[in-house]
Amino acid sequence: MKVQSNAVVRPARNIRGSVELPGDKSISHRYGMLSGIAEGPSRIENYSTGADCASTLGCMRAMGVKWERKSEGQNVIEVQGHGLSLAAPAASLDCGNSGSTMRMLSGIVAGQSFTSEMIGDESLSRRPMERIIKPLSAMGAQIESQQGRPPLRITGGPLKPIDYKMPVASAQVKSCLLFAGLFADGETRVEESVRTRDHGEVALRAFGAELQRKMAGGGSEVRIRGGQRLQGIEARVPGDLSSAAFFLCAAALFPGSELTLPNLLMNPTRARLLDVLMQMGLHISVTQLEEIHGEMVGSLQVEGAKLKGTTIAGADSAALIDEIPVLAAIAPFTDQGIEVRDAKELRVKESDRISAVATNLRKMGAQVEEFEDGLKIPGGQTLHGAELDSFDDHRIAMAFAIAALRAEGETVIQGAEAAAISYPAFFETLEGLTAR
Repeated sequence: MKVQSNAVVRPARNIRGSVELPGDKSISHRYGMLSGIAEGPSRIENYSTGADCASTLGCMRAMGVKWERKSEGQNVIEVQGHGLSLAAPAASLDCGNSGSTMRMLSGIVAGQSFTSEMIGDESLSRRPMERIIKPLSAMGAQIESQQGRPPLRITGGPLKPIDYKMPVASAQVKSCLLFAGLFADGETRVEESVRTRDHGEVALRAFGAELQRKMAGGGSEVRIRGGQRLQGIEARVPGDLSSAAFFLCAAALFPGSELTLPNLLMNPTRARLLDVLMQMGLHISVTQLEEIHGEMVGSLQVEGAKLKGTTIAGADSAALIDEIPVLAAIAPFTDQGIEVRDAKELRVKESDRISAVATNLRKMGAQVEEFEDGLKIPGGQTLHGAELDSFDDHRIAMAFAIAALRAEGETVIQGAEAAAISYPAFFETLEGLTAR
């Protein structure tokens, strides 16, 4: 039985300090998978401490990949690559709560010469997988599902290359198909109409794969040739920008706050959050910018100021999909409020995040208008502390811990343990930055 834990968040006066963030989840997942199908050893520092990325490593181990955490740091892992051919697992591949693990790893599993079952927890078992089932089936994999949802039973084998235009903008689906492309006889081409995060392409190149990328309009196309062998790497995963979003938004709530975030991922397909927060009035300066294994890394100096509102729509909704919950949670404290549209994808995340945000904001006394594809939250509101639900969703738990800093009175977040999915130390880190 899962034990629920509650977190109590009290109002704050200010945010001050420096935070070294755990390794980026998106990169950690991909490094964890690619190091397993590479040849030779890999050493990965600052691997994400979150439960989701541990699920990826657990699945790789179940398919014969040897890895260990080094004693000098819980987040240093050394992986002995198994090459492109993995071993048939003795039991189901348990993806836990991680949609990233199930979607991306399916591309690798589809190219193996065995049948495996991919399972997940109750939340993951409700999430749509048709978006990977369809293209992987077209490549020759046999996949059984529960009406397009997990568990997935995948019988892999030699794959055919595919020319695929993605109907839904998704970096996970793109990575899945590029990984599957390594096992195809020929060239696989993936086209997206809206440009999504490119961590899969960057990671493949870091491990020695060749691929061609072409920008087209607001989107892109990527081509990868099958049969390429990957080589192990030594790398340090930059700090997670999606986790940084919570502390950036905390600083944004308090004019005069001062925050330093060193060694942070600054990938252009992720840094839209910084543009939006700066447009809203947060002062952010970037220092020590450098490129490591194809990813941009830098340090942020942040100062709080009065916040204007904004509208998030179109390509921005795809670019900010993980950050929208916390932006929406602080919307009542901005001058003009925040409107979110074209974000229907939020309804099929770990929870229905549109509904979860609206429900919790209303419990705190906020006015909220809810749409099928987003929210409209007026600015200039005063919120009060309340008993809130995490909906077993890490981003909802963390987003409302931030909103609670400016509420009047105490806030209790039920199911706060959900934060451990991406950031086990979140609540103590936030408390360490908070001045009262």
